[in-house]
Amino acid sequence: MLRFRRMRSLQKFASVHASVHNHFNQERASYSRQNFRANRAAALAEWRGLCAG
Repeated sequence: MLRFRRMRSLQKFASVHASVHNHFNQERASYSRQNFRANRAAALAEWRGLCAG
């Protein structure tokens, strides 16, 4: 994350990466829904922490 000089560049990379990762992630079907929600909540909390400061 420190390689990005602008927040806009980081956001653009993250949005593209998320789309590609979700499309090609073959292990996603083996996760339980509860585990998937917990992982997404943790990722969202980390993202909000990065954007806040």
